[in-house]
Amino acid sequence: MNRIIIDPQHAVPVTPGMIGLFFEDINYNLDGGLYAQLLENRSFESLRCYGTWDNYKTEADPLFAWTRLSDAELTVGTEDPVAEENPHYLKVKVQTPGAGFSNRAYDGVTLKKDASYRVSFYARSAEPVLVRLRVVEGGIPAAETRILVHGAEWKQYVGMMSAQMDIVGGNFTVELLQAGSVDFDWFSLMPEDAVLGIFRKDLFEKLKDLKPGFMRFPGGCIIEGNNLANRYQWKKTIGPQEHRVYNWNRWAVHGVPHKGEPEWEYTFESQYSHYGQTYGVGYYEYFLLCEAIGAKPLPVLSVGLACQYQSTELVPIDAPEFQEFIQDALDLIEFANGDVTTVWGAKRAAMGHPEPFGMDRIGIGNEQWQTEFQDFYERYEAFEKAIHAAYPEMKLIGSAGPDVITPRHVSAWNWIRRRAFERIAETGAQDFTYAVDEHYYVPPRWLYDNVHFYDEYPREVKVFAGEYAAHIDGLARRFNSEEANRFEGALAEAAFLTGVERNADVVVMASYAPLIARAGWAQWSPDLIWCNGSTSYGTPSYYVQKLYSLYMAEQSLGVAVEGEGLFASVTTGTHTFLKVVNNTAEEKMVEIGGFDMNGAVERVEMAYAPTDRNSFTEPEKVIPVHTLESITENRITVRPHSFTIFCK
Repeated sequence: MNRIIIDPQHAVPVTPGMIGLFFEDINYNLDGGLYAQLLENRSFESLRCYGTWDNYKTEADPLFAWTRLSDAELTVGTEDPVAEENPHYLKVKVQTPGAGFSNRAYDGVTLKKDASYRVSFYARSAEPVLVRLRVVEGGIPAAETRILVHGAEWKQYVGMMSAQMDIVGGNFTVELLQAGSVDFDWFSLMPEDAVLGIFRKDLFEKLKDLKPGFMRFPGGCIIEGNNLANRYQWKKTIGPQEHRVYNWNRWAVHGVPHKGEPEWEYTFESQYSHYGQTYGVGYYEYFLLCEAIGAKPLPVLSVGLACQYQSTELVPIDAPEFQEFIQDALDLIEFANGDVTTVWGAKRAAMGHPEPFGMDRIGIGNEQWQTEFQDFYERYEAFEKAIHAAYPEMKLIGSAGPDVITPRHVSAWNWIRRRAFERIAETGAQDFTYAVDEHYYVPPRWLYDNVHFYDEYPREVKVFAGEYAAHIDGLARRFNSEEANRFEGALAEAAFLTGVERNADVVVMASYAPLIARAGWAQWSPDLIWCNGSTSYGTPSYYVQKLYSLYMAEQSLGVAVEGEGLFASVTTGTHTFLKVVNNTAEEKMVEIGGFDMNGAVERVEMAYAPTDRNSFTEPEKVIPVHTLESITENRITVRPHSFTIFCK
């Protein structure tokens, strides 16, 4: 007989908001994704990125994504720009009225019939010139507006377009309707329905529907950079957008061979060599997003180590420059939480949010680990000392490295626990590290085999399962592999999460990664959500995350399972939620012991073939199905290859 034995006497508290989000600018999921901006390289600052391991190079390519129309003459200027931080702009001269230029906009512009779009740009011209801005598909204009440019000084112009038809893959064109010369910069084409004027509506709603407890941002390896100049510097991402310094994206050179691998000394360049960060969404907008979706903000900061996978560059801990990294952390806390009378609180207020964001946690480093040359432990201790001296209640998130199966993971935990116990002995408080960030991208079999992974973890220092996903052999980690998001992987994740939920007294946060991928532009798979220019869909893993987020009560009870291929957890409080995974090809009758589940219940079920997945053509092939049933004799039935929740 298959049995699930529940032990109500072995109850542990569940941290509210345990299930959250991890957002990293990867897979064109910000520029080209969540950020609703439709145009590409709108400020003419694009960079071409290439190189070898530990030796990356960039070249300015300001006309990337822009194409000349007719006999227009296009050149690039840098004298007297709109903003010195982003000095390039476009100089246009036409002899024939109607000549101009166009933007490729990733896969082309998508417009929805009758929807409104806000278009803007900076321009200057010695003589008045009438400019026509259009979105065209197959030579047919779908939306249009005209603006008269006049004045020899930079001025921002704003207009509205209304789409006359649905189009996918249109061209954004700018035409001078009379001969003349105009300087242009900072084009923008934004849907009027963008949430907060920033976020793409369908993707925002998918994130909000997850009811996440927190959001970790902005990465990921992007925090560290492939070199330190490339790292994420939050202070350069706030204030007026024109003054946010364009940066190349670390994922532009994803795939470069590591040192010692075949051909590692040959220059590497991929189809994503122009992947950049415009910072149209910067730190302020990340905080706004967290607030809008109801998630606690969890920013993660550099500790002066470039990405250890890609580089050996670092700032020595005894160098004066290292203190700048610590000061960035202190200033960020003030930016998030400081009164409007503080320096950085005033900057937040000037951007439109005088109220504090209420940040209560911060990550120190991404997935750093200790080596002979890279002293992460000492760096963490320097950050911890400085932050807690100024903000003793701030929760710090540490790192156990990029995996959970190597000696560096064991070493990290030995160090953290030793220092945590020393702190308890010194002060009686365990505040050295609130939680340790663990990452694992592993085959489905590993997740099944390690459902009890956290059973024996000491409870003093908590765990943040910060990046995890089931990686199916032959499908995962490939460019643009939507196939990697099969139900097979999601079912294994659901099983592993039963173990996370049972150990809720030590695992206080968990987030799948990566979050979003743009089809045709993705460097990493699988992903939680896939999008293109016009639509998006949640993967089976998305729905597993959603079910764990929505159907989790205040206490997790002890559970023992008897039966091949069965995995289970129970949380209870206002309601009771019994989660059961059956990864076998057989339907199973299961007896419940130790807890009364009899009576009317809601049954929420995902039962599909392991190879099933969602897609743009079948976006809801794999989704939860809700039914009502009555349990008698404390027995339940679970279908083959299924994840089922019984809600009482």
